[in-house]
Order: sequence, then C-alpha cells, then structure tokens
Amino acid sequence: MNIKAIKTEEDYNQALQRLELIFQAPIDSKEGDEADVLSILIEKYEDEHYPIEAPDPIEAIKFRMEQMGMTNKDLAQVIGYKSRVSEIFSRKRKLTLKMIQNLHDKLKIPYESLLTNY
Repeated sequence: MNIKAIKTEEDYNQALQRLELIFQAPIDSKEGDEADVLSILIEKYEDEHYPIEAPDPIEAIKFRMEQMGMTNKDLAQVIGYKSRVSEIFSRKRKLTLKMIQNLHDKLKIPYESLLTNY
C-alpha cells in the first residue's frame, strides 16, 4: 500500500485509477483498507478543488417536482395558491418561511437548498 496525500491533479488522477482497480476488494483486506483511505483522500481533494454549489431554491423545487412527476397545480397544494407558484417561478415573489417548511416536509427538499439567495 503506497498511499500519499493528493496535492496535484496528477496525484488525483493516479488515485482515481488505483481506486478503480481495487474498488471491489473485500472489506477486510489490505486492498479494501487502501480503497477506504483513497476514497477519503479523493473526497477531500474534490471538496477543495471541485466544490459543488447548492442549486438555487427555484431550481431545487423544479428538479424535485420533475422527480416526483408533479405539476404546478400539485405544487400549489404545497405552497398555497396557483398564482403563488407562477410568482415564485418568475422570481417576483420570495419563498416565505411557511412555504419553505412545507416544501421541506412534503417534498423532502433540504433546508440548505431552500434557504440560499436567489
């Protein structure tokens, strides 16, 4: 096992290649342990160099609606009047605290996605 810190893009690519080779290794083996450590190092490097921004709340709502096969009429039952849906999607109206709570409770959209500025 030759594990080292991932500091460069080359190190990162080598770590990904190695992980691909040993990914299916048994958990209680040397290679399984190596895969665990490499996964942690790769994740740390990706978090620092390839951060993923949270989607804006409107996009998060639209994405969740698509996943659930919902229409704007269905969403109106969650957040209030149908006209509210149009105003929110056109960004003329902000989400209220009650809307955010309902979206989280009923559609399971994380608060972090609903509370960002848009």
